[in-house]
Amino acid sequence: MSIIEVLDKGYVRLVNHMGSDLTVANAARVSYAKESNELNEKDIRLIKFLAREGHTSPFRHVILQYEIYAPLMVARQWWKYVIGSAHAEGTGDSLEAWNESSRRYITEEPTFYIPASDQWRSKPENSKQGSGDILNEEVGMKLTQELLEYIELGVQKYEAALADAVCAEQARLFLPSYGMYVRWYWTASLQSVCHFLNQRLEHDAQKEIQDFAKAILELSKPLYPVSVQEMMATTE
Repeated sequence: MSIIEVLDKGYVRLVNHMGSDLTVANAARVSYAKESNELNEKDIRLIKFLAREGHTSPFRHVILQYEIYAPLMVARQWWKYVIGSAHAEGTGDSLEAWNESSRRYITEEPTFYIPASDQWRSKPENSKQGSGDILNEEVGMKLTQELLEYIELGVQKYEAALADAVCAEQARLFLPSYGMYVRWYWTASLQSVCHFLNQRLEHDAQKEIQDFAKAILELSKPLYPVSVQEMMATTE
């Protein structure tokens, strides 16, 4: 499986990948001029040691590339990992790359994330972020309908601006932004991917980005079962 659907219209697609668990072990052994041709128990013990002791550079020799289609509110949370990876001690990753579609150049029909009536969540009781329990159906129906009407109005104004010969990069100002789907390519090392997963699979992460993180994990772990298991176990 190379693509997993997420939310109402989103998805994560594995585009490409390079390396294996053996790549990690061999990268760590290069200073001893040694190399394995096939993953064995000694390699697995080495990977476990590297992850446990925080020797993370060998995990940066494995690269994954994904195509992601998600609401803007998810994309902007995700983007912090691209910026942070180049500076944060222990998670530095100069190979991180992000390319996102832009309505400066295309005028495809806007698509929006619209929670169903049973998906609206209350604010948390003891935190300034995150969410609480599901709101009752009556309130949920009202919120979904109001969001649909708001989106429809914005799209109408966007299309009217385009019809008035306004450039696409300004016409998009009329579109409701946070729920609008955007598409991007994310290329990152296995270390960076696991850092993202460790944080965005936490129970207090926003549910929508948790759902995308679960898809990333499902696509990635079969490719690097030992490395992913050990890199994520270090924060449990």
